[in-house]
Amino acid sequence: MKILGNIFWLILGGFAISVYYAIIGLLFCCTIVGIPFGLQLIKMAGFAFWPFGRQVVSGDNDNGCLSIFMNILWIVLGGIEIAFLHFSFGLVCCLTIVGIPFGLQHFKMGILAVIPFGKEIV
Repeated sequence: MKILGNIFWLILGGFAISVYYAIIGLLFCCTIVGIPFGLQLIKMAGFAFWPFGRQVVSGDNDNGCLSIFMNILWIVLGGIEIAFLHFSFGLVCCLTIVGIPFGLQHFKMGILAVIPFGKEIV
């Protein structure tokens, strides 16, 4: 069921989301200051490419000072907009019974979009 969900996810827009995250992540990696943000976007691209059967969990350094500072900086510089888009898409997908699994995946990505530093995808 996970494979079927991931295939439908890719066809219905997941591929476009993951490519978008990957391109923006690579652009961020062009500068030294943007490398940590670029790596988080590339992590989000991998998650957006194949989300069914994967979970976002707290990592080893989730409560570290650097993770907290980088998450605050992330939220201020645009993470809240990304999360808002995922939560909006999740609500729209949940309007139909068929779209509920896709909406739940958008909610998972929205949580990752709010605080990506210190999180791992398993």
